[in-house]
Amino acid sequence: MVTPSAHPRPEPSDELPPAADGCPVRGARRAPQDPADRLLDDPFTAYAALRATAPVHRIAGPDGTPAWLVTRYEDVRSGLADPRLSLDKKNALPGGYHGFRLPPALDANLLNMDPPDHTRIRRLVARAFTPRRIERLREPIRRAAHALVDGFGSTGRVDLVTAYAGPLPITVIGDLLGVPEGDRLDFRSWTETLLGPERPDPVAAKETMGAMLRFYTGLVADKRRAPGDDLLSDLVAVRDETAEPSPSGPSGPPGSAADGRLTEDELVSLAFLIHFAGYENAVHLIGNAALALLTHPEASAELRADPARWPAAVDELTRYDTPALLAFRRFPTEDVRIAGVTVGAGETVFLCLASANRDPDRFPDADRLDLSRDASGHLALGHGIHYCLGASLARLEAEVALAVLLERLPGLALDVDPAAPLPRRRTLRNRGLRELPVRF
Repeated sequence: MVTPSAHPRPEPSDELPPAADGCPVRGARRAPQDPADRLLDDPFTAYAALRATAPVHRIAGPDGTPAWLVTRYEDVRSGLADPRLSLDKKNALPGGYHGFRLPPALDANLLNMDPPDHTRIRRLVARAFTPRRIERLREPIRRAAHALVDGFGSTGRVDLVTAYAGPLPITVIGDLLGVPEGDRLDFRSWTETLLGPERPDPVAAKETMGAMLRFYTGLVADKRRAPGDDLLSDLVAVRDETAEPSPSGPSGPPGSAADGRLTEDELVSLAFLIHFAGYENAVHLIGNAALALLTHPEASAELRADPARWPAAVDELTRYDTPALLAFRRFPTEDVRIAGVTVGAGETVFLCLASANRDPDRFPDADRLDLSRDASGHLALGHGIHYCLGASLARLEAEVALAVLLERLPGLALDVDPAAPLPRRRTLRNRGLRELPVRF
């Protein structure tokens, strides 16, 4: 979803008062503060009010078209696993909200697919994300984290987002895919243009899309000419094993999925998705978790005293301040009942991960950070067949990044008033910090 300034706000009515991000929510009450700001600044309080009112709400989407918002844990979890809730835009009603409009070579990705295409592509790439393979990355990630801390300088002050939470995932996912180091800063600026602007700029977004398309098609071509020891080179080899000769030249034909392999668009889209999602999830997870530890010093003390608690702690930190507020939009393939509400075929459905993770019916005292809690059932990284492909990598990055901070910087503390709100992205696509000033 997009910032309030991105689209004209629909005229309010008694039935659909404005609530957030251009999204009017039935039953929400007007307040002197702009409701959009209220939801962006304090989403968990707003979601608690929605859960208490009803499990499913009729809303207006980012473009003003009708959509549904699901807020309670059991309903969100069921929705994530329901095969009738499709990610394929072909199942959306004409004129409804479809999400990002990407070039075809970037749009043929797992976030727009259902089985059998989703199953085919995920099977090809999942072997790169097995727990054993991911665990091999622990030491490289740790070395990268230490190197970033070494670069903090001697002033005793630093912005953790700019100097740490942002660069670390770029390094990790760049190494995984084999992205040249000189191209990695461009990627960070692209994500800010598309997902983080205070005032969306359609011209800049279009230019960024073009730059990304050229980059990923070029990167695939480079790996085809000179393969390396990286995931993208492996995927290019899988793609080309069954590619037939084409008059178009060495880049291979557009291809067909009939042979169980990858089309060229699917290959380029997969590179884009792994790179894009691998960065976005990790940077916000690390930033939000670092802030939670800085504002809960007793939790930091517990982890310093017993580092074996880190894996479970990362689950609780992820649940507590979920990096993605909403799951990717879905479209029922038939009329469905969600918590007693009929949702028509093709209508847009948003499953609210952040609200589900603060549902006290699933997590007692859910608004409290509790490292002793079993938070392994949180939905921050999804559930079902669309569970985040890189979830194990995201968890490992967060664990290592946070452990290195506490290990290296025993005096780490916020460099701002703890009661003052920190600047965040003005969007409901994700919940991310723009900056996190600390002293050490």
